[in-house]
This record gives sequence, structure tokens and C-alpha cells, in this order.
Amino acid sequence: MMNYRLLGNTGLKVSEIGLGCEGFAEDGCRMVKALFDVAEAEGVNYFDLYTSNPDVRRAVGEAMRGRREKFLVQSHICSVWQDGQYKRTRNLDEVKAGFADMMDLLQTDYLDVGMIHYCDALADWEEITSGGVLDYARELKAAGKIHHIGLSSHNPQVALKAVESGAIEVLMFSVNPCYDLQPASEDVEELWAAKNYEGTLTNMDPDRQRLYETCQRLGVGITVMKCFGGGDLLDARLSPAGAALTVNQCIHYALSRPAVAVVLAGAHSVEQLQQSIAYEQATDEEKDYALAFADFPKISWKGHCMYCSHCAPCPRKIDVAYVTKFLNLAVAQPDVPETVREHYAALEHHAGECIQCAVCEARCPFGVEVRQNMRKAKKIFGY
Repeated sequence: MMNYRLLGNTGLKVSEIGLGCEGFAEDGCRMVKALFDVAEAEGVNYFDLYTSNPDVRRAVGEAMRGRREKFLVQSHICSVWQDGQYKRTRNLDEVKAGFADMMDLLQTDYLDVGMIHYCDALADWEEITSGGVLDYARELKAAGKIHHIGLSSHNPQVALKAVESGAIEVLMFSVNPCYDLQPASEDVEELWAAKNYEGTLTNMDPDRQRLYETCQRLGVGITVMKCFGGGDLLDARLSPAGAALTVNQCIHYALSRPAVAVVLAGAHSVEQLQQSIAYEQATDEEKDYALAFADFPKISWKGHCMYCSHCAPCPRKIDVAYVTKFLNLAVAQPDVPETVREHYAALEHHAGECIQCAVCEARCPFGVEVRQNMRKAKKIFGY
């Protein structure tokens, strides 16, 4: 049975497993119908369409015919097709013509999320906000042609700027345990460059942590791309971590990040899509990524809470992972957000009940100073 999550403050209930469009163009686009049939049968209700290929868009439109209401469509503004190839553009005339063509091919009169396409540079975000693209997206929303405005990015600094502006409601972001170690860059190729994985990398990049926590605090839902690193994370020979992860581990890692609502699983066959959907029936042991991360030969997460719950059970029944998550959300701001305070209050047991027994620390694969975190949480929240 598929699980569903709220996509930030949009009110949309999205399946935890969504559909990426990487395989849509294969087999003469005949793959699209097969993937959509499986998606509908398994309760996958969310998909992304970043490609501007008209054959793919036409095939998606045909696949949705008669069942448009079964799917929530995230499709991209500023991704256009010119002279037989893809182009990202901020030219308003091209953007408008591309949007009209997309809607015709998709055979729909609205998008659930209109995603401003591929913004990885601060100067590009400034162009979007001042050059008319964002205003156009707002016009489309006011006219009911898109219901929510999104932005896709690989750069946490740019994404954070967009999120904090209040201009976007949904962020499409690249989330996996290797990308999360890398500092912000305007060149997406840097995220996978071999030279950036030489030696031992330690802990999550602070800009990425800040981004996830800010999205959670402001109610901006995250839709995840590149969960499997293009498949490289599933192959020990290709993975920058030096070891392979499973499909379940990659998905679970992404879904464990704050604000994440749906993982857009790329599928080049029906079998690959079904493998991702099988996450919903996987056991806790099959989803568990903590021990695999702890054994990575090239990456260390020492001292960083991964919200993996290996510290459980607590003799006082404190949910240490959730307390730590709310602590991190609280310290990210000068004042504790009211929503974080309310969610902390809703826990059955709180940090103040900690007896400092250190049983949790003995179990933690990452050497987190749990007792210190409990003391901090008690001081911040008051109990």
C-alpha cells in the first residue's frame, strides 16, 4: 500500500514514490503508457516532466487521457524545444510559447506544480525574479493554469535564496548521501567529480542542512531528484562513496530529510519502477542505511545524527531521532519557530526526561553525543 505525504503547505497529498521521466523517451516513447499504467495501479500519483521533447510530452498527454485526475503533474516552465533539441531559456517570449506548446501536448489546462526550470546560479535567480519569469509564473497561477510555483536546483545557496524569498512553494532538489557532502557550486558536474571525493569527506554540508531545515520551517515541500545518483550509488564500482547502496536505502535516506515529500524515481523499465515502489513494503532492516553509511570507506558521518533510530529503544521511551530533528530545526533560527515548538510538544516524551544513561550513545553508529543534545533540547524547549 502506498503512503502519502503533504507537499509542504500546498495541501497536495503526494505518494512517497513518484515517477521521474528519464525513461519516458525509450522504446519510441511506448514506455510512457506502461509506466503510467503501473503508477496508477500502485497508487503513484506524482510525476515530474522536465524534458521538453515534444514526442515525450505528447506521449504523456496520451497516457493521461481519461485519467488526468489520477495524477499530480509537476512540469517545467523555461524548458523548451528549439531546432530539434532541448534548451533552457529565460527569454519571456520563448518561455510563453514553450508553455503553450507544453499544455497542448499534455492535453491539460493546468499543472499542479509549475516548476521554474534548473536554477543553479545566484545571477540566474536574480534574472528570474527581475526579468519577468517569476512574474509570468505568478500570472499563470492567478489564471489557474498552474496551481503552485516551484523551482528546480542543485545548488543549496541558490535554493535557499528562493525558499527564503517566499516566491516558491515547492523545491525540486538533488538529494543523496554523496551530494549532501558537497559544498554549493554553480556547476552541477562538481557534485560527482572524482577529485571532490579524494580523501575522506566528513558530514553534511551546512548549506544543505540549512536548506532542508528552512524548507521544513517555511512549509516548502521538497521533491527529490537524483536519489540514486543516476544509478551510480547502486554500483560499488561507480559510487563515489566506494560502496554500493540498495534502492531501499537510497529512497529511505531521501525521505528521512526534513521537508522531503516525494522521491522521483527514474525508471528505464516497468521492473525498475516496481523495484522503487517495493520500498513501501520493505522492512525496517531493508530500509536501514545507517550501518552501510558507517562502513563507507571514503565518507565519515561521525558526530552527525542521521535520524536512523539505531539509538532506540530509550529506557524512558524518548524518540531521540525526533527530538534531535526538532533541536536542529530550533537552533537554525534566532528564535524557535512556533511550529517546531508545537511539534516538539506533541511528542509523548521529551528531552527533560533523559536520565543520561548513555545506552543510546553506545548504539549509535555515528558517535553522536546524544546526552549533550538532550541537555540542549531541554534548555531550548524548557522540558
